[in-house]
Amino acid sequence: MAGRELTVSRLVRAPRRRVWATLADIEQAPDIFRGVTRTERLQGRGFGTGAQWRETRRLFGKEETQTLEVAEATRFRSATVVSRSSGVDYRTVYTLESSDGGTLVTVCFGASHPDPNLLQRLTATLFGHVGAAVTTRLLNQDLADLAAHVEGRAGRPDGGRVPRGGRAAG
Repeated sequence: MAGRELTVSRLVRAPRRRVWATLADIEQAPDIFRGVTRTERLQGRGFGTGAQWRETRRLFGKEETQTLEVAEATRFRSATVVSRSSGVDYRTVYTLESSDGGTLVTVCFGASHPDPNLLQRLTATLFGHVGAAVTTRLLNQDLADLAAHVEGRAGRPDGGRVPRGGRAAG
């Protein structure tokens, strides 16, 4: 089955190296991204090709753990992270471009099922737009969390994060 791709971008008002360092800090992800509750490094160091970790996220009140791997990385410029769950292949490409006033961060997320059965094809047809809307919202939230942390709002009493289910203070 052909996959879907979603792309979101955000200007982060910080140098590309600082943005990269934050994205690459797998161990600190739960302190940066509100959806991430835990990470556990499995293999590799840093955020280079072959680095692998388990990441647990809370979605709709339920925790879901995925094993993620950096399939390709060009330091300070781009990284491709892949995972597979329930027969679906996921691919997320992060691209960092220097821009006036900071770094343009673009995230392209794709999901594909190499051999879907009839029920899976029907479900994708009927509910794919809902999944795309939810995923777009989550990707934008990750970019907002990244920007808050990197732009220095992480020094605020609320840690630069929006409280779960709430709005940012200040």
